[in-house]
Amino acid sequence: EDEWSPGMNLFTRKQSARFEKQNDVRWKLFGKVPLGENLQKDPKKIEKEYEEKTGRAQRPLSPKQNVRKNLDFEPLSTTALILEDRPANLPAKPAEEAQKHRQQYEEMVVQAKKRELKEAQKRKKQLEERCKLEDSIGNAVLTWNNEILPNWETMCCSRKVRELWWQGIPPSVRGKVWSLAIGNELNITHELYDICLARAKEKWRSLSTGGPEVECEDAGFSAADREASLELIKLDISRTFPSLCIFQQGGPYHDTLHSILGAYTCYRPDVGYVQGMSFIAAVLILNLDTADAFIAFSNLLNKPCQMAFFRVDHGLMLTYFAAFEVFFEENLPKLFAHFKKNNLTPDIYLIDWIFTLYSKSLPLDLACRVWDVFCRDGEEFLFRTALGILKLFEDILTKMDFIHIAQFLTKLPEDLPSEEFFTSIAAIQMQSRNKKWAQVRRMSIFGN
Repeated sequence: EDEWSPGMNLFTRKQSARFEKQNDVRWKLFGKVPLGENLQKDPKKIEKEYEEKTGRAQRPLSPKQNVRKNLDFEPLSTTALILEDRPANLPAKPAEEAQKHRQQYEEMVVQAKKRELKEAQKRKKQLEERCKLEDSIGNAVLTWNNEILPNWETMCCSRKVRELWWQGIPPSVRGKVWSLAIGNELNITHELYDICLARAKEKWRSLSTGGPEVECEDAGFSAADREASLELIKLDISRTFPSLCIFQQGGPYHDTLHSILGAYTCYRPDVGYVQGMSFIAAVLILNLDTADAFIAFSNLLNKPCQMAFFRVDHGLMLTYFAAFEVFFEENLPKLFAHFKKNNLTPDIYLIDWIFTLYSKSLPLDLACRVWDVFCRDGEEFLFRTALGILKLFEDILTKMDFIHIAQFLTKLPEDLPSEEFFTSIAAIQMQSRNKKWAQVRRMSIFGN
């Protein structure tokens, strides 16, 4: 063992030396220094030696690097660059140019401050208007609850109430006012609604199970007609205010809407269900309890104008269209002539508006305001509203052809400004040659 020890030590030292040599070569290959040497030297000295070996110390900085090196800060926007001096390796700005840049910058600052001030004033104004509106609604609620509703018969036709009515009925009392204004000439009770609903449910069960026909007042109508009507109700409910998602399957008001429409088909089998009814019922459901909504719905549809349209009485519908055109020509002669030239008759847009009482065509809050005044003024206001819409968009409509007019009036803009809209309606004169709406319509009946 003693004989081999020096040899093994020698071999070990040679291997160690070879490893260190290779390690040194490898460190140099990557431009670094061996670990042992690195521990002994100052980091700045190591960096300096490295730059001398690689030749980077003598390499000049690029203009871009030089610019960044000379900048004390990095500008946050392009406007700040206007105030910066040019890099050291470029000629300095002439005094005139520097002054011009400073003026431009100052103008930018002034404009930015103006915009900021304008936005702040706009926000303040919106806040003030919202507070003013809330106060106005609060005061109106007190007036309706404490003064008008307890004395409805004596106050409903007063000038003060009519003016307050025009401004829109507060949502919290809207249902009560609508019920009183629509009335209950049909003398429908909550018990009658329960009976009609029970019959409707029996029908649904009978039709779904294929059982015997239900014996009720609609015995003269075939099972196929009744089934078609009930199927149409299901289809229409899913298309009623789809953006609200409250009347569709699984929504909180789906069953309520289905019940009212089904009960009505039993109450008035001679009318049945007609497309558009679901929108009217839905608006009433949003403002009244179920049984009261049914009472208002049945009485509303019993009005002469609604009955003429929902029973598709062509003769009566034509009298309404004829009377409407008289006031159309009186109020908007230029647009009236344009519609005539393009063969655009009132039925193309009026039927949809009348069938749904604008609840499908207008934003819901605006439609409710139309309903407010409709409950006050009756059918005349439906046609006055139609003329108000045409007046509001007269300039746009006169530049359109038949197809685009029909499309526009079918799908009105969703951002209609409420006050501007009602100002347009207020500008419509519902008097032609000293004759009011009712007189003109009667003349249309005799004329036909």
